[in-house]
Amino acid sequence: MSYGVIAAAMFSLMMLLMATGQRVFAAIGAVAAIAAMALWGTGGAEIPFTAAMKLMNWYPMLTLPMFIFMGYILSESKIADDLYKMFHVWMGPMPGGLAIGTIGLMVLVSAMNGLSVAGMAIGATIALPELLKRNYDKKMVTGVIQAGSSLGILVPPSVVLVLYAMIARQPVGQLWLAGIIPGLVMAALFIIYIAVRCRMNPSLGPTLSKEERAVPMAEKLRLLGAGMLPLAIFAVMMVPFVNGWTSLVESSAIGAMAALLAAILKRRLTRKVFENSVRSTLGISCMFMWIILAALGFGAVFDGLGAVKSIEHLFTDQLGLSPWTILILMQLSFLIMGTFLDDTAMLVIVAPLYVPLVNALGFDLIWYGVLYTVTSQIAYMTPPFGYNLFLMRAMAPPEISLRDIYGSVAPFVVIMLVSLILIMVFPDLAMWLPEKVYGN
Repeated sequence: MSYGVIAAAMFSLMMLLMATGQRVFAAIGAVAAIAAMALWGTGGAEIPFTAAMKLMNWYPMLTLPMFIFMGYILSESKIADDLYKMFHVWMGPMPGGLAIGTIGLMVLVSAMNGLSVAGMAIGATIALPELLKRNYDKKMVTGVIQAGSSLGILVPPSVVLVLYAMIARQPVGQLWLAGIIPGLVMAALFIIYIAVRCRMNPSLGPTLSKEERAVPMAEKLRLLGAGMLPLAIFAVMMVPFVNGWTSLVESSAIGAMAALLAAILKRRLTRKVFENSVRSTLGISCMFMWIILAALGFGAVFDGLGAVKSIEHLFTDQLGLSPWTILILMQLSFLIMGTFLDDTAMLVIVAPLYVPLVNALGFDLIWYGVLYTVTSQIAYMTPPFGYNLFLMRAMAPPEISLRDIYGSVAPFVVIMLVSLILIMVFPDLAMWLPEKVYGN
């Protein structure tokens, strides 16, 4: 049996195990272990051991629990509620203002947490009931929350980009900086769309009533100060890192300590808040580490088989496809897989194949990491099986049907596709900031 056939069989078996509902790390790791033992006998047992040592020796991995802990402290202590109150008071008087404020909330929540699921949970529990109570169009607001949550894995500290950095062997700091401008561009396009649409049809996003707008300036300023707290934590964490005063790991520790201190000063750090944050941090960190361990083992077997070289030869020599055609086909495969897999599963399944191929085609792996994150979020919001669609249905109130959720995402998916095309046509959108910072 040729190595190409073995690689195809490995990939097919892994997809079959995933389809049966097995855990991601178990499906990937089991296929890697079986293939390694079958190919190289007892010597194949060294592959998971080597992968574990590589994972334990990867110093930037320490950032993962730090940032997850920071996000959970800010979320569990209800500091995110202060953010929404700030946007509610300052943005409410304009048409669609609360929806625009929700996008702003999502950007800041992304900077607090780094997980799109956490952003959607906060948006669905804090913003969605308020928007519906004020007669905002239910289709538009569910689309706003899903689109806003997509920024969670693009704006630093993105946990998924940490995972991509580990698999692609790229600097986490450069990937985070590369995601900032594309994330802000996408958020700006969302805001422009909401503002224009609500200006044309004010019934979609009514302004606040006169009674609700009658807030004293002193109260507005107090809420502004409370809402700026997460921004201050983000600045305390990122400014030293960007200026080269601290390493990435040290900055993550500063962020975690700043979030803990903020919760203490606001008298919201209860035993329950601390315990829930630590338990959630431990659970998610262990999940990611198991997935990375399995992915490293799977990638090692693929490297040993020379599967990447075979695929490169198939596309470039036998089929005669150009590098850009191959890249677009890869993005289309992400869109298809994203309808039934989450971003982590997609990444660890195809990264051992795609990352070396992208590098061989001459594309920048930092830039490609941003393309991956945007494409995976588009896939999540694409009917009929988009991951985010069913997640939104589970969190939404009964009056919002699955049909409403399906109908809500179309304009935002178009905006995200436009953003993806902009990043592909103008790579400097992603590459300018990391080159500027690291060049200095």
